[in-house]
Amino acid sequence: MAGRHSRTRMFSSPAGIAATAAVGVALAVGGTVGAVQLTSGEAQVPAVAEPVPSAVTPDAPTTSPSPSVSAPPSASPSPTVTAGPRTGRSQAASRSRARTAAPKPSATTKKAAPKSTVVDSGSCGASFYSEGQLTANGETFDPDELTAAHKTLPFDTRVRVTNPANGRAVTVRINDRGPFIDGRCLDLSRAAFQKIASVDLGALTVRYEVLG
Repeated sequence: MAGRHSRTRMFSSPAGIAATAAVGVALAVGGTVGAVQLTSGEAQVPAVAEPVPSAVTPDAPTTSPSPSVSAPPSASPSPTVTAGPRTGRSQAASRSRARTAAPKPSATTKKAAPKSTVVDSGSCGASFYSEGQLTANGETFDPDELTAAHKTLPFDTRVRVTNPANGRAVTVRINDRGPFIDGRCLDLSRAAFQKIASVDLGALTVRYEVLG
């Protein structure tokens, strides 16, 4: 008990109290200054951001990047065409209209030759001749043409001559005068006579039709 009382007295003395207070003040000031230095030192050190690892899903399959498709080489530029100077001539009106399909050609039918009308008819004897000479209308006689001589019919009149024995017929053009023999009214060229009979007959009775 004596020891405890002696310790209490030693710390309760005025000198001890003053020493204890001085030590506390020094500790308090030193702690404040150190705290200030630590605070200022922390402010001067820059903060370094740590990299955040990206989340990787283990179940998701990883796909390889598709190979890049290289673009085909571009074609060489076509040569530019320089427009020529415009002429003062305006475009035709027909060019500015909408074009329509060309009409299909319609089938053309040939017109039948008009039928000859018979203006006179009869029967008489007919012969032929083949000697070269001038005809009455001034033509050169040609025995190979289908012509005939008549006493009164106008030149260029067409006459159809038929052999009643065989039904053959020929159409002749009048370009001469004759024959001057009784009973005969026509003198045919050799080619015309051969159309209806043999020249060996020399003469025969025919049926004639004057065509208009």
